[in-house]
Amino acid sequence: MKTCCLRPWNPRCWILLIGAVLVIGSPHPGTAEEGLPKSLSNSLSFAATFDRDFNADFSKGDGRLYSSKTIDRKQIDQSLTAPGVARVRLGARSGEALKFTKSDPRFLFFKANKNLNYQSDRAWSGSVSYFMKLDPEKDLPDNFVDPLQITEKAWNDAAFWNDFTKDDRPRKFRLGVLADLKVWNPGNKDFDKMPDSEKPAVVVLNPPFRSDRWTHILITFEDFNTGQTNGNCSLYIDGQLQGKLTGRNQKFSWDPDKAVIFLGINYAGLMDDLMIFDRTLTSDEAAILARFRHDNQPMIHP
Repeated sequence: MKTCCLRPWNPRCWILLIGAVLVIGSPHPGTAEEGLPKSLSNSLSFAATFDRDFNADFSKGDGRLYSSKTIDRKQIDQSLTAPGVARVRLGARSGEALKFTKSDPRFLFFKANKNLNYQSDRAWSGSVSYFMKLDPEKDLPDNFVDPLQITEKAWNDAAFWNDFTKDDRPRKFRLGVLADLKVWNPGNKDFDKMPDSEKPAVVVLNPPFRSDRWTHILITFEDFNTGQTNGNCSLYIDGQLQGKLTGRNQKFSWDPDKAVIFLGINYAGLMDDLMIFDRTLTSDEAAILARFRHDNQPMIHP
């Protein structure tokens, strides 16, 4: 007969059993001390921590950060020129972070091709994650502020963006997901005059941004460019779902070589750890990413 390992007179076996229970029962796999869980790191298509320089630590496409005098990018600086942006250690979430000031006259961007897994003729999904630290009421200029905007043409034509509204106090924070202009707005309505309920946007009242703590933003989207009204996208703040846009024809017609990922349009504050994933992340994965805002541990190890 085999000896039972659970006999009370075998203390070594009890120690082994307790150790196994602690390992199996450990909460929250993929904590900051471990870096990104493998399931997330395997889905990365782009990551810029800004710890070493302004360029991406990992990218499937061009990883250089560019600047332009104009938003149409007709005058692109091959070497980054950004007098109002610096990499800083003080206040960074991990390593170093980008610090934007109100005086920055340039438009900063990464090229989207291959960094964002764009598909023109079949179902396209993905996720974008980043962190911000600011007080919107004190730090931002009196203008619309887009910390993130992804587009080829314009903010209202095949574009994703987060923005802080201009005139509201407290400012609203929004996720705009605007398909081709002729698809989402065939009647050419004035976006700013549309009720929030009609806009292709998730609107957050009283968002939880503060100058003394990091706030995590996650955008997820799925089933874009299917030609059907089944496109969905979601906005998470600090791991909590803020809202969804569902049941829309999310037709995005891009020339991938011209699409870009703008950072910090009119923005003033800190930004860190921009990451793009090639699939729609789950709510549990949103919570995992949000936990990194609490500490100064790196999310990836370049």
